[in-house]
Amino acid sequence: MDQTISIMTVATSNTSIRRDAMIVIAGALFIALCSRIEIPLYPVPITGQTFGVLFIGGVLGMMRGTAAAALFVALGLSGLPVFSGGACGMSHLFGPTGGYLAGFIAAAAFVSALFRRGFGRTFSEKLAVMAGGNLVIYLFGITHLATFVGPERAFTCGILPFLAGDLFKIFFAAALLPGRGVRGKS
Repeated sequence: MDQTISIMTVATSNTSIRRDAMIVIAGALFIALCSRIEIPLYPVPITGQTFGVLFIGGVLGMMRGTAAAALFVALGLSGLPVFSGGACGMSHLFGPTGGYLAGFIAAAAFVSALFRRGFGRTFSEKLAVMAGGNLVIYLFGITHLATFVGPERAFTCGILPFLAGDLFKIFFAAALLPGRGVRGKS
C-alpha cells in the first residue's frame, strides 16, 4: 500500500510540475509577444513588455509569474529574438536596457507578492499595485541607464518618454486582471 501511495504522489507531482512549466513557458511567450509592440526610441524603446510583465505577475502568482519573467529574460539573453524589435543576446544585459530587463523579474515578483498579501481586490488597488510594479522597473532601469547617459539624463531618457504609455499599460493590465487578485500558485 505504501508503494502505491508513493507512486501516486510522484505521478501527481510530475503532472503538476509539467502543468506549471507549461504555464511559465506560456507566460514568457506572452511577454515576448508583447515585446513586438514597439515604438523605437534611443536609448530605450517604448514596448508592450512592461504590460506583459505586470499582467503575468498579477495573473500567475509569485512562483510562476516571476519564473515566466525570468524565463523571458533568459531566452533573450541566450539568443532567441524575444526582446523588443526581435533583439537578443547578452549585450542587452550590459547595454542601456539591462536594468529594465532585471527590473522585469523584480516587478513580476513585486506585483504577485502584493496580490498574494491581499492587495488588488478593487480596481484602484490593482492600479496602485501595477503602478508600484512599473516603479520597480523604472528604478532598476534608470539606475543602470545612468551609467550610460549620466544620472542627470537618466530620468529624461529613461522615464519621461514612457509615462503616458505606461499609464495606459497600467490601466489596461489592471482592467484585465481577475476580480479577486492572483489566481494560481503563489
